[in-house]
Amino acid sequence: MDFSAAIINWYLQNKRDLPWRECNDPYRIWVSEIILQQTRVDQGLPYYFRFLKQFPDLSALASASEEEVLKCWQGLGYYSRARNMQAAAQYIVTNLNGIFPDTFDKIKEMKGVGDYTAAAIASFAFGIAQAVVDGNVFRVLSRCFAIDTPIDTTSGKKEFFALAQHLLDKKRPALHNQAIMDLGATICTPQAPQCPSCPICDLCLALEKKQIDSLPVKQKKTKIRDRHFFYLLISLPNDCTIVRQRTGKDIWQGLYELPLIEQDDTVEHLTESVQYKELENRFLGLSINKIHHSVKHQLSHQTIYATLIEASANKAQLQKDEELTDMDLLKKYPMSKLMEILLKKAD
Repeated sequence: MDFSAAIINWYLQNKRDLPWRECNDPYRIWVSEIILQQTRVDQGLPYYFRFLKQFPDLSALASASEEEVLKCWQGLGYYSRARNMQAAAQYIVTNLNGIFPDTFDKIKEMKGVGDYTAAAIASFAFGIAQAVVDGNVFRVLSRCFAIDTPIDTTSGKKEFFALAQHLLDKKRPALHNQAIMDLGATICTPQAPQCPSCPICDLCLALEKKQIDSLPVKQKKTKIRDRHFFYLLISLPNDCTIVRQRTGKDIWQGLYELPLIEQDDTVEHLTESVQYKELENRFLGLSINKIHHSVKHQLSHQTIYATLIEASANKAQLQKDEELTDMDLLKKYPMSKLMEILLKKAD
C-alpha cells in the first residue's frame, strides 16, 4: 500500500468542507492558516469570515489601524498573530508592490510565518512540493512508523520533516498535505483515535505494537503559572470609567482592560496592598461597591484567576496608558476574551 495514495483517496471521499479550500488565493489561505495556528476549525470559521469581510485583501489589512485589527481578532487570543499579519501585509504592499511571495523561502520571510505555515501556503496556493508538519502530521507519522523520537527536540523535528518530505506526493502536494492534516484532525486524534476507519491502519506499526496511546513522544512538560488579577470597574461622574492599554511584553500586549491589581494574596486583603493604596491616591473617594466571584481563565502556559470589582470614585488622575471613556463605549475597545467575560458580569 502506498502511503500517499491511500491518504489522498481517503481524503477525496471524506474531506472537510472548508471555505479556503475552494480557492488558491494565497491571502485567504494565509489568513486561514494563521487563525488555525492556535484555534480549532469550528471556532475559527466565524473569525475567518469576519476578518475577510473587514480586510478583504492585503491593501485593506495593511492600511487599517492596529486597533481595528485587534478588535476584529478579539476572542481568538494569541494577539501577536494579528499584529504580525498586519506587519507582513504592510511589508508586502510597501516592498513587494502588493504581490504575495510565491516561493517557500520568500513566504517564510514573512513576519509570523514559520515552516509549517509557509509550506501550507506554498503547496495550497502555488502547488509547491513542500510537506507540512504540524501537530496532526507529527501524530500520524509517529504512530504509523512507531517513531519514539521526541517531537519537541531538534533531532525529532529534523527526522519528522525529512520523513514528511520523503512521503510527499510531489505531483499532488496540496492534496497530500490536506489529506494528512485531515487524517490527524478527524481519525488519528490524540485520544480515542478511530483506527478501524483509518486508510493506513494496515501500515500502522503503533497499532500493530499497541503503542497508539504512547505516541507521539514529547520531552518537555509545559509549566503552568498561576496568576491572580483583580480588575476595578470604577464608576466616575457623568457615567465615565477608566480603561488602560497593556504595554510591555506580557500577555495581551496592546489590548485594553480595566485598572488592574495583580497579587497573590486574597481579595480580602486587596485594600491593604501597595497597589490599591496607589489607586486611592489617584482616584479621589475610591470606594468598593461590589466584588464578583472570580473567573478561571486558562491560557497555554498560564492560569488566570480574575476577579471583577465594581467601585466608584469622585475624581480621576490618569496615567499615560489610561483613558477616560463613557461606560457604554467600553466594548468598542479591543479586549481579551477574559475582559469580555468579566464585563458581562457588570451588565
